Amino acid sequence: MGRALMATVAVAVATGCTAQAAGGGSGASPSNGGRPSSSASAPATEQPSTPPSATPSTDDKPTSATPSPSTTSPQPVGKVLMKDGDENEQVRELQARLRQIGYFDRAPTGFYGSITGSAVKAFQKKRELPQTGSVDEVTWQRLTGMTRKPTAAELKPSTSNTLDTPDPRCMTGRVLCISKETRTLAWMIDGKVVSSMDVRFGSENTPTREGIFKVDRKVRNDWSKLYHTPMPYSMYFSRGQAVHYSADFAARGYNGGSHGCVNVRDRGKLSALFDQVKVGDKVVVHW
Repeated sequence: MGRALMATVAVAVATGCTAQAAGGGSGASPSNGGRPSSSASAPATEQPSTPPSATPSTDDKPTSATPSPSTTSPQPVGKVLMKDGDENEQVRELQARLRQIGYFDRAPTGFYGSITGSAVKAFQKKRELPQTGSVDEVTWQRLTGMTRKPTAAELKPSTSNTLDTPDPRCMTGRVLCISKETRTLAWMIDGKVVSSMDVRFGSENTPTREGIFKVDRKVRNDWSKLYHTPMPYSMYFSRGQAVHYSADFAARGYNGGSHGCVNVRDRGKLSALFDQVKVGDKVVVHW
């Protein structure tokens, strides 16, 4: 009788250990997708009354070692075509196309600065593209697909600011007529405007001088030793003050200022003007 009782206890202990092992993570059955079996540790009354085969389970699907790709993964970014610091005609076209749909509110300059980068980011955000601020192949395709090829007037408008009524002192001869009121420069010959462009002036502490001057000298690729900045296409008219191209003006617009010089942000236009202006031509800076 005692031996029979001991045998029964031994069988019960062995069965309990087996159930615990089956309920642990290391004892998972491979037939259910590698997940631990819940039936081994649950009481008998919680078992389903129908056979497992009567109700198909998603756990019966084979698992894959490689997870499936997410449907919300970001779109790939193609080859970068234009980025901050670039300066060429394709950038000018980019700016003109962005302007057509309201993302660029100034005349194209051909220089890719922070203003252009912000406009590109806004366009990318609206189209749910990666907001890099640079123009990749995907961004360019989307932009060209919803805009038209810019006209010559759109690529190189006379100026984004309205020209001022010419000062009477600008009406005779060859004159760089510069208006502080409208922030424009008009290249005039015998009272007619030949070309025009946007300009900015010196700050309150370093103002651009007003009056009648003459072009003293021209330096195509100059460098400011005082402020350690490049001054391409410099045309000096009043001691150290000159009309010259400013990459900072092209990038930041009127958020900045010069140290007294007349900054131009359209390099292409100023390059053409530089070749036309002669030493001795008149300069008029006025309100």
